[in-house]
Amino acid sequence: MQIEDAITSYQYEKGKSSAVIDVRACTKPTVKLWFRGVRSSKFRHVYGLPVKREKCYDNVPITRNAHDSNFCAVNPKFVAIVTEVAGGGAFLVLPIEKTGRLDFNCGKVTGHRGPVLDVKWNPFNDNIIASCSDDCTIKLWYIPDGGLGNNLTEWLMDLHGHKRRVGYIEWHPTAENVLVSASFDYLMIIWDVGKGAALNVIDCHTDVIYCMSFNRDGSRIATTSKDKKLRIIDPRTGVVISEGICHAGTRSSKVAYLGSSGRLVTTGFSRYSDRQIACWNENNLSQPLMIETVDSSSGILFPYFDQDTNVLFLAGKGDGNIRYYEIVNEAPWIHFLSQYLSGSPQRGLGFMPKRGCDVTQCEVFRFYKLHTARGMCEPISMIVPRKSDQFQDDLYPDTAAPIPAVSAADWFNGVNRPPVLMSMKTGVTVHTYKPKVFKPNESTQKTDSNYRVKLAFLSRETIPDYRPLDVVNKVSQKKSEMSKNMINTNKKNTSKNAKNKSCSNGSINSLGKNKVNGIDETDQKLVQIIVPSSDEEETQIIKSNNCNNTMLPENEKNHKTTTNQTTKFQQIQQMFGNMVKEGNDNLSEDILTLKLNVKDENEESPKNEYQLQRAYSRQCEELKLLRKQLASRDRRIQDLEAYVATLQAQVQQRRL
Repeated sequence: MQIEDAITSYQYEKGKSSAVIDVRACTKPTVKLWFRGVRSSKFRHVYGLPVKREKCYDNVPITRNAHDSNFCAVNPKFVAIVTEVAGGGAFLVLPIEKTGRLDFNCGKVTGHRGPVLDVKWNPFNDNIIASCSDDCTIKLWYIPDGGLGNNLTEWLMDLHGHKRRVGYIEWHPTAENVLVSASFDYLMIIWDVGKGAALNVIDCHTDVIYCMSFNRDGSRIATTSKDKKLRIIDPRTGVVISEGICHAGTRSSKVAYLGSSGRLVTTGFSRYSDRQIACWNENNLSQPLMIETVDSSSGILFPYFDQDTNVLFLAGKGDGNIRYYEIVNEAPWIHFLSQYLSGSPQRGLGFMPKRGCDVTQCEVFRFYKLHTARGMCEPISMIVPRKSDQFQDDLYPDTAAPIPAVSAADWFNGVNRPPVLMSMKTGVTVHTYKPKVFKPNESTQKTDSNYRVKLAFLSRETIPDYRPLDVVNKVSQKKSEMSKNMINTNKKNTSKNAKNKSCSNGSINSLGKNKVNGIDETDQKLVQIIVPSSDEEETQIIKSNNCNNTMLPENEKNHKTTTNQTTKFQQIQQMFGNMVKEGNDNLSEDILTLKLNVKDENEESPKNEYQLQRAYSRQCEELKLLRKQLASRDRRIQDLEAYVATLQAQVQQRRL
């Protein structure tokens, strides 16, 4: 009535007729206006909730590398953080429940020769993590349940194929053991990590690759590069399906697939260094569906997309806030929701998979924020406020399960399958347990034995030989005469029985008769020397008699004297010289009971504090090595027992 009265009064003032106009008959606009006010959304009031200080990971030496990566990877079991080290590269792996102040001497994964640039957990095995480094390699590591007790230096797989540093890695979302890596040599390599072989090499890029992202079923991969182009590539063939200019700025740009909708979102910089966000159709990259300026900061924006709730999170390096948007299937495609504000900037962000979120608190996403000013990793939960304590079906649809939908061989042959889904209604955090199967490699066993021999040789103390050359020459002459006599006696023996009898019965008596004659005659008979081994604590019986057909070379003594080591001949000479002086009649008993400990005779007892300290440190290192070996054997036994138990359970199920 107020509208009709206003119209009547207006017409009366104009001198027109005072007839009433029907407002319902007015023509409505044909174009639907985009209302920029408050729109209804169940994610409108999402807020970020940081945990308390005692629930953070404190005293973490976070890397200071300027590479534009997240430097953090999380799954329901572990959190991995790239750390700052003096030489080589290392990253820290902590159990998800081990919060608080970190021990300075905790175990790290140290195997790369250069700084670690990116780490990613296997989506189908919570104990396998992949890392790429500045040393042009990609390595796979097995992390046992409970975390690392010591530094881990043994990797599962070492992938070589790039010529320059490897900057980014990404796991396939549905295929098992498929990994893609991007390097600064402008190449992308698709790996089958189960076999350690490259499935395909993609060389369509003309400049450095900035980011990679698979679509929902892994049939396509999107990339951004320094040449300002956005490309959609078939990873199995390397064919570029579509490409276009992404952002006009020269700085790094990132891309993320928006689930199975066929759209992508990119973040980058404009020509005037303003940060932008754009939405694209994967089949037509000539023009974006929408592009919007975010702000004028200088940090690189990273997109994180939740495929279950269609919420997009944007976080920049050096920023203290996290923006989140809602993705819709119609224009304007992206709606701004709100932002999480904090006073401390972030160096990187890791995020928890949906199966690790807490459904009782209505947690839809969880970030792990790496602080720049202090060495701390802070979990931040994104929560939708709900009054009811029951399970919220609209917030938690079926999510991706840690089960591969297709094998690597089938996927490479052209099979595409959506991810296997699981329900979160149980409220239990789903973990995977796949014990590592140890397959000994012959080459590694040979190298280990060679290293043991080298270390055993180096651990022995060398003894200098200060004898004059005349004495050495006389000894070598005596040795040659002895070898000739041994050959002559071997020729005279006609049968094996006679040889055995002469060896067993006549050797000791001949030694007793020829006691005064010296070394030349007694060395032709049985000489039994028991030499204790330093490594195995066992005795090795060395027999040299006229029954053996082996002959020592003439120049063996010269080689041993040049290397400053004692010989068997010197041991025999010292033994019989002492026995002649003492005048012992029962030579057979003395020879059989004599033990020459070469190592104990040559070692000197520590006389000062420095020598005692060295001996103590050496013993401590040996104890540590033995403890490591025992721990590794125990872990192997446990994994093998678990594997046998699973096999037995499978056999019983098949029988039933």
